[in-house]
Formats: sequence, structure tokens, C-alpha cells
Amino acid sequence: MTVAGTGMQMEAVALGWLVLIRTDSPFLVGLIASARMSLNFLALFSGAIADRVPRHRLLATVMFAMTLLSLGMLALLLSGRLEVWHIFALVLTGGMVRLFQMPAAQALVADTLPEDRISNGAALTTMGMNLNTVAGPLIGGFLFRGIGPQGVYAVIALLYFLGAILALSIRSSRTTTRSREDSVLRSMLEGLKYVKGQQVLWAMLLLAVIINFTGWPLHTSLMPIFARDVLGTDSAGLGILMAAFGIGALIGSTVLASVRNLKSAGKLMLLSVIVWHGTMVAFAASHSFYLSLSILLLTGMAFSSTQVMMLTVVLRTTLPEFRGRIMGLRSMAIYSFTFGSMNSGAIAGAWGAPLAANINAAIGIALVGTLALFTPKLRRA
Repeated sequence: MTVAGTGMQMEAVALGWLVLIRTDSPFLVGLIASARMSLNFLALFSGAIADRVPRHRLLATVMFAMTLLSLGMLALLLSGRLEVWHIFALVLTGGMVRLFQMPAAQALVADTLPEDRISNGAALTTMGMNLNTVAGPLIGGFLFRGIGPQGVYAVIALLYFLGAILALSIRSSRTTTRSREDSVLRSMLEGLKYVKGQQVLWAMLLLAVIINFTGWPLHTSLMPIFARDVLGTDSAGLGILMAAFGIGALIGSTVLASVRNLKSAGKLMLLSVIVWHGTMVAFAASHSFYLSLSILLLTGMAFSSTQVMMLTVVLRTTLPEFRGRIMGLRSMAIYSFTFGSMNSGAIAGAWGAPLAANINAAIGIALVGTLALFTPKLRRA
């Protein structure tokens, strides 16, 4: 997950900057970020598949497919024939393929660990993913400035390929008990029925919808706009900004990884979301590159704490035979990022990135407070 995730983070930097310099459109920057997640409404289907097949093989298949798509982008760049519609087509295809990544990869955390180590596994997994948010933007940003997007995509393809090889080496204690004769549709409906009866799960999924709509656009679709228009830097500066966010996220997940059998995950999760959105207001007010870096460290810490707590709550609460489908629903919740990113890009294009960040922060804090008020079981999770 760390190796392949580094490729994904490099791709996020390359795509955002490539679209920005070719179109000079903040809205299209937001749209390309949202396009990566635009098919996540199909994630329950991918989760049902992850509950029916060997998850490590499914993960490897995803990585091999992403390798081929990266090589396709590289070929278009080298030929000089790349157009904006090509970028969107490849990104949409990659989004469809990646639907199967999260349900398979995150369910494997619980498949490979005893019950009392699940919170450590969730933190270590998040820590590994956060390592790529440090390395990916730095490598991607400096490579883009040094040798262009061609060099970036050559490295991305290699990382996806290595991720596929590593996925094939994963071994777990999971045994598949579900009959292959049961339809995928029936499996999906069973997953929805299971979630409906679990307040912690449906409340956590609602929380995921909120943070993907309001929180994620800051360090994805809005960051290239902040880098160029507010802080006056280039693609390397964008990479440094995103790496600062990643370093903060790495610190947060490393601390949590050292805590055995984490308690009060629900309360800590809600608090982390509030802090995350509060730092967005501070970041929007900054016009200093170095001050912005400092704020992003705090943003990253709150972000990773939220991710660790969410994964811990889900894996502790969900029965093993439903984990793939619940992770699929978790991926489906990310679909709200599609609208959040487009909305943020439109606001940034009309009135500037700082206002977009402030609006997102205010909406996020209000919605999370309301959710916490009406879901006591989530608070006690």
C-alpha cells in the first residue's frame, strides 16, 4: 500500500499541475481531482467482490491495471499527442479500477491480525499510506520541474508494478465461507441490511461523506491553486506543501500505532475532524509559505488521526464476512469528494481558494457537530 500509494500521490501532483498549466482553470483542476473518485458510487459492488475472491489477488490485479494506464499516459506524453480529454479518460478509467483497491487492501488488515492488534494494524496501515504523502508529492513535484511529466509517469508505472508484486506475497488467515452460487446483488443487499442495523457503522459512513466533501479538497484540488495564486510558488513548492501535510499525517499515525488496543476511538475521531477543519481556516488566512507549511503539519496530524480512528472503528465493529462490503461502502462515501472538489474549484475560480477553504471548514464543523449529537453509539465506539 505504501509503494502503490506513493505512485498515487505523485499522480495527484502531476495531474493537478499539468491541468493547471495547460488550461489555467481552477475549475478544471477541481474537476480532474473529482474525476478520480467519480465512479465510487459503484464501490458496494467492488466490496461484494472483495468478500468473494482472494483479496490479495484482487489487489494485485488492480495494481497491474494501474501500471498499464500509467504507461498509456506516458506514451501520450512522449508522442506529444496528449490532450485534456485524454487525461480525463485515463483518470476515469483509473478511478473505476481503483474501486477494488480499498475494500481489498483495508479488509486485509483484519484478515492478517488478531483482534487485539487491529487498532495497531489500522495505525500502521495509515502510517504506511502517510509515508507516501510525504515521498510522493516531493518526488512528483521535483521530477515534474526537472524532467517534466514524462519522468513522473515513468516512476509511477514502476511503483504500481512493484505494488502488484508485493500484493501477491500477502498471506492471511481468512477463509471464504460464502457460496459462489449466491448472487453479487444479494451480497450487496445483505451488506446494506447489515449496516442499517448498526448505528456505529452508518454514522461512521455519514461522517466519511462529510469529511470527503469538506475536508479532502484542501490538500487535493485546492492545493495547486493555493500554491500558485496565494503563495506564489511552482510545482516543486506544491510538492513541498503536500509533503508537509504528509509529514504531519505520518507523525499522527506513528503516535497512534504505538498505542495498544486503542480506547475511545469514536470520541477521538470526532475531535480529530473538528481540529482538521479548524486548521483549514488558519491555512486559508496565511500568505506566508513557511507559516502555511507549519499549519499543514497540524492539518495532516488531524487528518491521519481521523483515518486511523475510522478504520479502527470499522474493523472492530464489522463481522469478518462483511468487511469487504463495508469497506466498499466506505469507498462509496468518498464519492462526495467528487462534488466537494468541483464545488471547491468553482468557488476558488470565482472568489479565490481561501474563501473556498473557509466555507468548507464551516460546513464541515457544523455537520460533524450535528452528527455527534444524534449518534451516541458513535461517540462511545
